[in-house]
Amino acid sequence: MTDQGYLRIATEEAFAPPELITRWRSMLADGSSGDPGFDSLWGFYMGDSPRARQIVERLEDLGERRIADMDATGIDRQIIALTSPGTQIFDAAEGTAIAAAANDVLADACRRHPDRFTGLTAIAPQDPERAAEEIERGVNRLGFRGVIINSHTRGEYLDDKKFWPVLEAAEALDTPIYLHPNTPSPRMIEPMLEAGLDGAVFGFAVETGLHLLRMITSGVFDRFPRLRVVVGHLGEALPFWSYRIDFMHTASLRSGRFPHLSALELAPGEYLRRNIWVTTSGMAWEPAILFTRQVLGDDRVLYAMDYPYQSAPTEVSVHDRLPIDAAALRALYQTNAEKVFGLPPSS
Repeated sequence: MTDQGYLRIATEEAFAPPELITRWRSMLADGSSGDPGFDSLWGFYMGDSPRARQIVERLEDLGERRIADMDATGIDRQIIALTSPGTQIFDAAEGTAIAAAANDVLADACRRHPDRFTGLTAIAPQDPERAAEEIERGVNRLGFRGVIINSHTRGEYLDDKKFWPVLEAAEALDTPIYLHPNTPSPRMIEPMLEAGLDGAVFGFAVETGLHLLRMITSGVFDRFPRLRVVVGHLGEALPFWSYRIDFMHTASLRSGRFPHLSALELAPGEYLRRNIWVTTSGMAWEPAILFTRQVLGDDRVLYAMDYPYQSAPTEVSVHDRLPIDAAALRALYQTNAEKVFGLPPSS
């Protein structure tokens, strides 16, 4: 327990085993990805700039360097997941094999540092049945506390029924899915790429917000009412659009403009408050944090750092100074994460 009276649990922290980094390098070298977003993002991070080198070195480390960074920024525990795009850029067989290998690496690190690291299960949604099996292995054999899905899989989204075995497994095992950003798919990315807006500056939020909204409006959460989804960056802007989404979704149903759009059991915004939790990753901004807590509820917002992409003590200080009482701050940093990810409660 830190001197503040709460643990700082950071809930969107990334890693990548060296073997995955090597495989991505080979894809960039031979031009085989077929994904301009991947080529843009990882073409930079595989470069030789100081920032790129530091990010890759920290992604690969699951030991003393990571813990030293945590200590330097006041982080007590990381919820660690395979960084984007993870396995989802490969074919089904390779993606499945890489997911299992990465999970073994992360599980070993969590066993070595049980008080500092908690893992999320990486899967390859390209093979939904095998992915469901890996979720079960992650929960029951590796001790993981959630599932990481790096948004779209080769331009396909989880509202497609072919992916429903993944959602069924997550709901049945009562393990949350962390829906993490990916670069926009080839169908979406061109105007963003032209303007340099394809990554974290804008494209990530647009792509992941679209993904989550597709899940809501397609009825995924009516079919899987106990499914829990965590998204970063204060909900990828959806809480800020909630009123307009509800209003226009009702208007669209009434008009019959989209024959494939079906009525839902709840308004879209109600699913945000029932099935969705959000983290503050990359959004250390007091007005936005307070607004999101007001819209979704105090128990729906969790702290995250977004290590190693954003790792600054000043961003921790922003959260420490929020104008909320001690109990609310403890919930933001610690107890909300313990409840969502099923962590043993700390005193």
